[in-house]
Amino acid sequence: MSENKIPLRQDADKKYMWRTEDLFPTDGAWEEKYKALESKAALMEGYKDSMTKGGRELFEALEFFHSISEELDRIYVYAYMKFHVDSTDPKYQTLSGKADSLAVKIMSLSSFIVPKISELSEEDVNRFYSDFPKLRLYEHFIENILRQKTHTLSEAEERLLASADDIASSAQTIFTMINEADMAFPDVEDSNGRRLALSHGRYVPYLESGDRVLRKSAFDTLYETYLKQKNTIAATYNASVKKDIFFADARKYNSALDMALDDDNIPASVYDNLIEAVHEALPLLHRYVALRKRLLGVDELHMYDLYAPLVKDIDWKVPYEEAKVTVKKALAVMGEEYTNALQEGFDGGWIDVYENKGKRSGAYSWGAFGGHPYVLLNHNDTVNSMFTVAHEMGHALHSYFTWKTQPFVYSGHKIFVAEVASTCNEALLMEYLLKTEADPERQKYLVNYFMEQFRGTLFRQTMFAEFEKKAHEMSASGTPLNCENLSKVYHDLNRLYFGEEITVDEYIDIEWARIPHFYNAYYVYQYATGYSAAIALSRKILSEGKPAVDRYLDFLSKGSSEYSIDLLKGAGVDMSSKKPVEEAMEVFKGLLDRMEALTK
Repeated sequence: MSENKIPLRQDADKKYMWRTEDLFPTDGAWEEKYKALESKAALMEGYKDSMTKGGRELFEALEFFHSISEELDRIYVYAYMKFHVDSTDPKYQTLSGKADSLAVKIMSLSSFIVPKISELSEEDVNRFYSDFPKLRLYEHFIENILRQKTHTLSEAEERLLASADDIASSAQTIFTMINEADMAFPDVEDSNGRRLALSHGRYVPYLESGDRVLRKSAFDTLYETYLKQKNTIAATYNASVKKDIFFADARKYNSALDMALDDDNIPASVYDNLIEAVHEALPLLHRYVALRKRLLGVDELHMYDLYAPLVKDIDWKVPYEEAKVTVKKALAVMGEEYTNALQEGFDGGWIDVYENKGKRSGAYSWGAFGGHPYVLLNHNDTVNSMFTVAHEMGHALHSYFTWKTQPFVYSGHKIFVAEVASTCNEALLMEYLLKTEADPERQKYLVNYFMEQFRGTLFRQTMFAEFEKKAHEMSASGTPLNCENLSKVYHDLNRLYFGEEITVDEYIDIEWARIPHFYNAYYVYQYATGYSAAIALSRKILSEGKPAVDRYLDFLSKGSSEYSIDLLKGAGVDMSSKKPVEEAMEVFKGLLDRMEALTK
């Protein structure tokens, strides 16, 4: 029997749970709104024939569409937040399934909107703006549709694709159920022979342990479990990739990558430039691996050693309450408006803090327009958990400031900029800790932690991005995406990225099978680009003060009212060049130099 059993949801402390009743007071209220929206959504088709007759008609159609989308957002978020904190509860499996079905229905009912707008000429649109100036609220929305005319299909085809979305999302749903609900890990064992429970949330903390026996046990046990599902997960991922390629072909894109990036008007060269710039910097990562091997004092460095502490005898526990205080102090450079909003989130039922059985692993920020943001955590009293608090509250406050300023149509964030807001918080927290922490061993720990952020975000996420690109290219060329082929690609990438000083354990070849982000194609590269932008912006905030803070808060308040590349240019960073990535690598080199000097 393990000594640290994971609690059931009903046994967890409600003080540390988010307040979903701020969205709907009861499940019954959710059901009532669900039924009402089903009826209301059916009225959407009444706008089909009139919406392109004039500016007023187009405005009214878009207002109605966004009103039902806003209501759907609230319904969808509530159902999935309930599901994510206990995926074993059949009630919320049902609610989330119903939310999916309603979303597909509304997509189908409103599928004529984009084709209808695409039929308009530039002259038509300008006349509409003159005749009905209120329509300019939707100017960026309309311009983005017209920009993608060549990839917009007929009304019937758009309806068909919208109707297929439920089927298209099946691979991700199946993977989630395998990964979060059905997969159970055996206990692991530490060097004292203690049996410990293994979960998604506890895996990385075990890898961060100074106990090498525990690290290896956790590593082997986790991947042995995934290997038992290897063919099922390979087939699931293969279905997801084929779905990406199908939709790209249907919309007349050259590739799934082009389709994924075009939604936010990101040039494909940004993706390729990232991989190229990181490849050029791989000698720095190889230096870091060699340094890690030397400092750990091992004859062979294994993949399960990559997270191990390099500074001995550091037992740095950061309880959640302490993490909140430290994060707020670190973000004081952002000014009172920002830190007051941060405190509102800490006190206002935004956050679900601790792990329980059936809870989704990892962390995220979500929420519905018109309410407050929410944050899911699995806090485990580590320094890493404190950085996760800063990271997810960065996302949450991005939503908070956007929702205060923008209408619903621009209330979301493309991931390309969303990861900037979260990672900038992490960078500011790191700089604060490096300046205020007096203990020299903790200073070394922080320098290493900062380097690990570079390894885990800029290098690792780029490696993931390269894996996705290769997997999609293989599938598009007819190469089957079975476990053997996917694992070979993943093995070769680990060898390329980490170099000759590490033993690329056979078990790491199956790591691709546990990455949920792969089911949202070409998503992860934005962690790497966002990290580079965030490093640049955090340094501007620290060096320039208020002018940089003002630009940054303006950036947070704009939501998706501009293209991401333009939003970041306004904040002071040009992501259309390799420069931000190269500058970030210079920071990594400085940290590497510093650690090598400190540990001679």
